[in-house]
Amino acid sequence: MSNEEIRDLVQLVIESGVAEIEVQRGENRVRIRRTLGWRHEVTVPGSMMAPGATPMGDAIVQNSTGPSSAGATSGTVGNETIVKSPIVGTYYDAPKPGDPPFVKVGDVVEPGHVLCIIESMKLMNEIESETAGTVVAKLMENGRAVEYGEALFAIRPR
Repeated sequence: MSNEEIRDLVQLVIESGVAEIEVQRGENRVRIRRTLGWRHEVTVPGSMMAPGATPMGDAIVQNSTGPSSAGATSGTVGNETIVKSPIVGTYYDAPKPGDPPFVKVGDVVEPGHVLCIIESMKLMNEIESETAGTVVAKLMENGRAVEYGEALFAIRPR
């Protein structure tokens, strides 16, 4: 599948307003998922794209075969820093059920501030902010499975 075909699929998702589309041609598979209506994520399995995330218009194209560098957990879209999951697991926004969330939209965070927990293989991994700023969006639902590189929060740096 060529980059032009992928761009056409991204445009189709934008124009149609669908939440997610997955297309498979032979061994090539592309999944495009819309998140919160302000950006689009395209996952391209295999070796079709360079490792890591690459901006493509208002979409993010991501190779799903693995990380480009260990520990890379944030990227920038517009003025916001996107905090991404460094591991595969289950997202939790509070230390335990019934407790208030670590952060809410509008909260001011500093580097090292715990944003959430991702449970992976029975281990609770605290995900911390790498930048100082204001949380402008929570992009994940509590208790949902997350993949490596999936967007968790948008933070507007100070």
